[in-house]
Formats: sequence, structure tokens, C-alpha cells
Amino acid sequence: MTAKLIDGKKIAKEIEDELQTKVAQMSSPPKLSVVQVGEDPASTSYIRAKANAASRIGIDLTHHHLSSEISKKELENLVNKLNKTEDGIIVQLPLPAGYESVLDLIEPENDVDGFHPINLGKIVQENKGMKPCTPAGIIELLSRTGNNPSGKNVVVVGRSTIVGKPISLLLLQKGMDATVTVCHSRTPDIHKFCKEADILIVAVGYPDTVTKDMVKPGAVVIDVGVNRTDEGLVGDTSFDVRDVAGALTPVPGGVGPMTVVMLMSNVVEAASKKQRLF
Repeated sequence: MTAKLIDGKKIAKEIEDELQTKVAQMSSPPKLSVVQVGEDPASTSYIRAKANAASRIGIDLTHHHLSSEISKKELENLVNKLNKTEDGIIVQLPLPAGYESVLDLIEPENDVDGFHPINLGKIVQENKGMKPCTPAGIIELLSRTGNNPSGKNVVVVGRSTIVGKPISLLLLQKGMDATVTVCHSRTPDIHKFCKEADILIVAVGYPDTVTKDMVKPGAVVIDVGVNRTDEGLVGDTSFDVRDVAGALTPVPGGVGPMTVVMLMSNVVEAASKKQRLF
């Protein structure tokens, strides 16, 4: 068996086209501000990808590139100012030590990353709110490829606030109805749990975390990891997993494009609410 590769780029393009149609019906373009502190190369690359997607969709993105010497108070003042004018705000990580509390100043309705405590709490309560982009992208990947999680054993490897915890909660919601197991670094015999998964989601940030012998034949494997190696970008699963899995997201080209497009979807949703559309 060779796994069918789930084409995240293709699905992200479909969603982009849908968002373009929505934006064309708006009275004004959605406004997104991205705040970057310092010169982290990875951050610059991520912002470039976001800017390109925003341009294709018709979102007005402003990049506030600030010196690493900026004071915390100045950064707080900027975020408070942007809360009054923007549909969406991103404060790009990493930030200088001790500045992380600035993230909590973003109003929940402007929190298009979906990390504000109120938005995370709405996932627990199954109320509408901004969803973290990578988990939302995984849900779209499953939905648009006909991999309904209802009644399935879903194993999530990783318990981060960015991916592991929110995707577990989303899959537990009514309408998703998955049976969810979360594994992490203190889980004994992860091999056993992974082998029982109909859908296996791996998000830990280490290559070869899940190997061929840990995957149930025919399982759907969602590889969230992006790891830089001498051979290039690789995920959290070993290459030979595709010999056993029924479907697999490649790295790159799987979950990554979905994360970006779901961010844009959150921006369009935020602007739509303010313009009372859709």
C-alpha cells in the first residue's frame, strides 16, 4: 500500500478562491496588521507567505517591522491603537523576553491567530470564536477529503496550546464526534496508542517521532511538523509511513498552506462581522 498524499496546496487554493468571492462583496477590504519585533529570519519568511496570500485574496495587510530595542510600553501602545482600526492583528513570535503578555492585549475579535484565552475558552464551550489556524486547517483537510472523524479513533501526538490541545477539543465537539486520545512525552508505550488510530495527528516538532511500525494499515496521518534537516524540510513522521498509511499530508505542502489560508479566513470572518455580512 502506498498512501494517497493529501494536497494541502490544492485545498488551500480552493479556500482562497472562496475568500476572494467574499471579499469582493465587502464594502471595503479586510484590514490585517502584522507586528514583528526584531530580525528573526523565520518570522520574516512566515510574514512574506502571509502577505502573498493576503494580496491574492484582497486583504489589506500592513507589516509593522519594529526594532528589537522597542520598549514593552511602546509595543503595548501600538497594539492598543491597532485594536481600534484593524479587523485582525498578529504579533509575530518570537518576542523579546518578558513581552509575551502583549499578546493578551489583542481584542478577542481581532485575534486572528486564535490564541487569546477567551477564544480558546470558546472552543471548550463549543461557542463561536476565532479558531487557531493550524487546528482549523486540519479540520478542513479532513472534511474536504472525505475523512469524517465521527466515531473514529483519533490519536493526537503532542499537547501544545497551538495545535495539540485545540485540535483535540475541536474533534470532540458535536458534529465532529471523534474518540480522541492525546499522547505526549510522558505517555508510556505511545506505539500502542498510535497503532490503534484511524486518524493520527502528529505535532511535536521532532523528525521520525512516528515510524512505519507505529501506524495502523490504512490510517489517515496528518503530519503537522516542520523540521529543517540537512536533507531539507521534513515532518514528524518517517518517510516510510507512506508505505502503510491510507492517506498522508506531505511536508512541505500539506498542513502548512492550510495554516496560512485559515488565518486569512479568520481575517475575512472578523471583517464580515464588523460589516455585518455573511
